[in-house]
Amino acid sequence: MDFFEEQLHQHFHLTPTPGQQALFRKLGRFMDDEDGRPVFILKGYAGTGKTSVLDAFIKAAPSLGYTVSLMAPTGRAAKVMNQYTGRYASTIHRKIYVQKEDSATGSLNFRLQKNKEEETVYVVDEASMISELGEMGSDGLLRDLVTYVFSGQNNKLVLIGDEAQLPPVNLPVSPALDIRHVEGFYHAKVYVHTLTEVMRQNAASGILKNATDLRSVLADEDIRVQLTTRGFRDIFRMTSERIEDGIRYAYDKYGQENTIVLTQSNKNAVLYNQFIRNTINYSDSEIDNADILMVVKNNYNTLSPESQAGFLANGEFVKVKRLGREEEMHGFRFLNVTLSLVDYPDDPEFDTLIILDTLYSPSPSLTREQNQALYESVTRDYQWVKSAKERKKMIREDRYMNALQVKFAYALTCHKAQGGQWDAVFIDQYYLREDVQSPEFVRWLYTAVTRGIKEVFFVNFPDNLFVS
Repeated sequence: MDFFEEQLHQHFHLTPTPGQQALFRKLGRFMDDEDGRPVFILKGYAGTGKTSVLDAFIKAAPSLGYTVSLMAPTGRAAKVMNQYTGRYASTIHRKIYVQKEDSATGSLNFRLQKNKEEETVYVVDEASMISELGEMGSDGLLRDLVTYVFSGQNNKLVLIGDEAQLPPVNLPVSPALDIRHVEGFYHAKVYVHTLTEVMRQNAASGILKNATDLRSVLADEDIRVQLTTRGFRDIFRMTSERIEDGIRYAYDKYGQENTIVLTQSNKNAVLYNQFIRNTINYSDSEIDNADILMVVKNNYNTLSPESQAGFLANGEFVKVKRLGREEEMHGFRFLNVTLSLVDYPDDPEFDTLIILDTLYSPSPSLTREQNQALYESVTRDYQWVKSAKERKKMIREDRYMNALQVKFAYALTCHKAQGGQWDAVFIDQYYLREDVQSPEFVRWLYTAVTRGIKEVFFVNFPDNLFVS
């Protein structure tokens, strides 16, 4: 047993499974590796102890002179990481990008920061969410992450994720967990390990039982989903007639911010949000103080540069603190509001505009046509500005262009919920598609089930998806 492997055992306060012992050996070789660009891909089923291993790794790394930096793709995922490690975790964007003004056009762009850190292990959780598609003017988040990490001396990268979860939108697989891709495309020396043994203390969990069964189904040529709730106290079935009682029960027990409804479509999420606001919250207003909203389009200009979040990302949760004046401009309805960031409680409240048109729209955000119409209308207000650079700057800073696109966040699609966890999760099947027995459906359902911490409820699921 080498030195670092011994350190892991000392800081791991449980009896390791054979798979965890094998992982400790590989992590020892990984930490001793001083050549190339070492990347460790840690994959694992839900309940296999990734969290416990990470805790031991964080405590052991300083014994070799390494600092550990924790990151996650979203603010909600970073908050979850912070909760289970007890240490600060940043979003990847906040860590690796800096916002700078283009001297030629006056527009703000996110650019990769210079990495001045050395002998640092960057640990990224929920790596299955990391996309390679270009965003924010970058070369793609995964490529920028790898570039940033290895621009510092003697740095290492650990990617933690679950390949059974949904991949990034518009991608067939999760590139950060694709060993051949990371090895070949990024010229990295890749170590990999998959944890498969559910830890003994998790064996009585119905949530983990169903998650494990769903994950194993993905390996079958003939996919057949068989859920079970019998004999467990943390997973249940219910019809839509019981949903009101169920949500009230969860709100009373865990609180509204710790309860979520997950659906397959934006349209169904809108219906659930209306139902919860009207029936559960007794609200007949279009929007109220204390409403919880989700940002549904990246916004780079509203928050101050000092904000922990860095910018308002698609998927960020905000809470309404105060309502102000409504305005109608450029063919849209806007509302002045004061908001707070749910996942960054230390950040100050901020004043901004929100677009009311997206609240109840069945589309994920403003459509392309609506965005174009807003841009063209705002642009006409600045035709009098002779300098093209100044005109672009004024359009970029226009308060209506910077209005947040938001939706209510009591019910979400599974993609929007990815990276987050809630004490109580209601999963609504809504309708049975022809391709329900497919890898895509299993990944959707697995991702939904693993959002639950204490209780999961299957709503409107047909009998043929359960063990008879």
